[in-house]
Amino acid sequence: MTEPSDNAAVTAGLFHVAVKTNDLAATTAFYTRVIGLRPVARPDFGYPGAWLAVPLPGGAAILHIYAGGPALGPEGRAPTGTGAIDHVSLSCHGYHAYVARFRAAGLDWREFLVPGTQLWQLFVHDPSGLQLELTFDGAAEHGAPPDMSEGRRYVAGASFHDPAAYPTLS
Repeated sequence: MTEPSDNAAVTAGLFHVAVKTNDLAATTAFYTRVIGLRPVARPDFGYPGAWLAVPLPGGAAILHIYAGGPALGPEGRAPTGTGAIDHVSLSCHGYHAYVARFRAAGLDWREFLVPGTQLWQLFVHDPSGLQLELTFDGAAEHGAPPDMSEGRRYVAGASFHDPAAYPTLS
């Protein structure tokens, strides 16, 4: 691989992910109280929304959440689920603390140990049905590894999101 020249196109990192929602309060509560993102200043775009950032130095990626305006489809509601995007992955620390947060919030989740690696993963859905993958360096985590038992183990392509059973988070 060669070094890019001064005029080469280079991707330097993820800047943001945008999530549409029908429930701004619940979605913001999920990402701040359960996932641990922090609100940051958001320009007034003329429709409701929130910007939430990774709370670590160098955590420049921001999650944009918007409700109303361009979030709404032809039926006047934001779409739900992950659509063509299967999931969004966040690099995290504190595997068992996240499991405790999921339990306390009444959320369903799945666990996974990436074969041949020390990567531990948790999968959970936000209030709009977007699937998140939280990825951990298992060598740096304390406690038991992911529960790979039937019903708790993540199975790619098999949705476990149940909108009717999703807890109220706002």
